[in-house]
Amino acid sequence: MRLFFLLLAYCTVYTCVAQTEGLEITQEQDTTLVADPKYREDQFYASISYILMQGKPDYYSQNSFSTGLGLGFLRDMPVNKDRTYAIAAGLGYSYSNIKHNFRVNETAGDYFYDIADGNEFDKNKLVLHYLELPIELRWRNSNAVSHKFWRIYAGFKVSYLFADKAQFYPKGSGSYKIKNNSDLEDFVYGAYLSVGWNTWNFYAYYGLTPIFKDGAKMDSGEDINLNVVNFGLMFYIL
Repeated sequence: MRLFFLLLAYCTVYTCVAQTEGLEITQEQDTTLVADPKYREDQFYASISYILMQGKPDYYSQNSFSTGLGLGFLRDMPVNKDRTYAIAAGLGYSYSNIKHNFRVNETAGDYFYDIADGNEFDKNKLVLHYLELPIELRWRNSNAVSHKFWRIYAGFKVSYLFADKAQFYPKGSGSYKIKNNSDLEDFVYGAYLSVGWNTWNFYAYYGLTPIFKDGAKMDSGEDINLNVVNFGLMFYIL
């Protein structure tokens, strides 16, 4: 996570510096500036978001700040002469750290789920690592010279779970963790939207599939239909 935040800070500063330099050149009307008629936009991205769980079982609650992080590459493919419309597809990575009172237990390869009382634990989290295949429909009012423009990008992505960990910290000391839970869905998918101006873009994602497989149940017999909703910021780099 520390490396991600350092990368995010670098990308933000780099983008701002590049835009400032580009504006100065435009204002001075430097005759050496040549517009690239085949420019592409926003091919690297990074996001930070808050995770809000949906489909919650009875008495489920989130604790502290549940964090979502993402980064990746999207190949921008303009589809009109002005290059204001495009399709983009690529590869990314996402990290979810969900802090809640949902407890995972394992006995002889079988998994059991219940709601822990707040007095029983100091921390309790579910960490998910995904490889992602996003595809976007893009509109922007950009041009080959300025990097300041409005954008609306609507996307869909399929995510493959390659690592997971549920970790429970009881009151006092110690902890126990459960990895590679076979009740978690290997593939999930969802839709997202990124809207903004220049560096700052609002980002929202809605998971269309639960993160647990059909058949996973609470100890009470209730189905587990948890799915993820993210709200945050998206940053793009050329």
